[in-house]
Amino acid sequence: MPLRIGTLFVVLFTSALGVFLPMGLVKLPFSSINTIATTVIKQFGTGVILSTAFVHLYTHANLMFSNECLGELEYEATTSAIVMAGILLSFLTEYIGHRILLARAHRNCIAQDSATETGSQNQKHVDVHVQTHAPQPAPAMALAHLGHSHGPHDPTQANTKLSVLVMEAGVIFHSVLIGLTLVVAGDSFYKTLLVVIVFHQFFEGLALGARIALLPGGILPTKTIMGAVFALITPIGMAIGMGVINSFNGNGKSTLIALGTLDALSAGILVWVGVVDMWARDWVMEGGEMLNAPIGRVSIGGFSLIAGTALMSLLGKWA
Repeated sequence: MPLRIGTLFVVLFTSALGVFLPMGLVKLPFSSINTIATTVIKQFGTGVILSTAFVHLYTHANLMFSNECLGELEYEATTSAIVMAGILLSFLTEYIGHRILLARAHRNCIAQDSATETGSQNQKHVDVHVQTHAPQPAPAMALAHLGHSHGPHDPTQANTKLSVLVMEAGVIFHSVLIGLTLVVAGDSFYKTLLVVIVFHQFFEGLALGARIALLPGGILPTKTIMGAVFALITPIGMAIGMGVINSFNGNGKSTLIALGTLDALSAGILVWVGVVDMWARDWVMEGGEMLNAPIGRVSIGGFSLIAGTALMSLLGKWA
C-alpha cells in the first residue's frame, strides 16, 4: 500500500506536467518556435487520442465483455454498439450546442439592428444619403462569420471550447478507470503497469493541453481548472481503488459490465473527438490549419501524428 500511495503523487505530477506544458509553450516569445511546437504537440496529441480510442479503450472494453466470467453475451456486437452510442452522444452534444450558439448570435444581431435603427432615427442632422447607404450589421453575415471566417476550428469560436469539453469528458471517464485498474493490479504486474500509465497520462495530457492552450483568454481561471481536473482525476481513481482494494473483484459480472460499458462509451467519445474535431478539422475541412500549410509544416505535422499513434499503440501491449 505505501508504494501505491507514493505512485499516486507520481501520476499526479506526470499528468499535470503533460497538460500544462503546452499552455506554457504557447506563451513563448519566439513565434516560429511557438508555431512548430504547437503543430508538433497538437498532431502528436491527435495520434494519441486516436490510439487511445481504438487500441486501448475499444480493445479493453471488448476484453471485458468477452470475459468467460461474464458468460456468452446474447448480442455479440455489444462493444461496437456502445461505442456507436458514444459517437452519437458526442455528435448530439456538439450539434445542439452549436445550434444554441448560432441562435444566440442571431438574437444578438437582431438586437444590434434594432439599436442601430433607433439611434439613426435620432440623428436628425445626418445626411439622408449616408443614412440610406450606411452598412448595417446583418444577422446572416454575423452567422457566417461565426462559422466560416477563420475556419471551423478557430480557437476564437465558442463551439471550439465545446469540442474541447467533449474531449475532456471522454478522457475523464476512462482516467478514473485507469487509476482504479492500476491500484488493484497484482504486485507482480504493478510496476510495469505503472510505467505504462505514467507515459499514457503524459501523452494524453499533451493532447488535451494542446487544445486547451489555444482556447481564447488567459490561463486563469478556465484553462487552469480544465487542466487541474485532468491532472486530479486519475489520482482520484487511484484513491477510490485504495478504498476498495480488499473487496474489489475484477471478475465480478457487475464489475465487468460497468468497466466494459464505460470503456466503450469513452472510446466512442474519443473516436468522434479524434477523427472529427481534431484530425479532420485540422487537415481536410475548410479553414483547417494544415490544409494549405507549407510542405515543411505538413511534414512535421504528419510525422507527429504518426508518432503519437505509434507510441500510444505500443503502450497498448502492456495496458
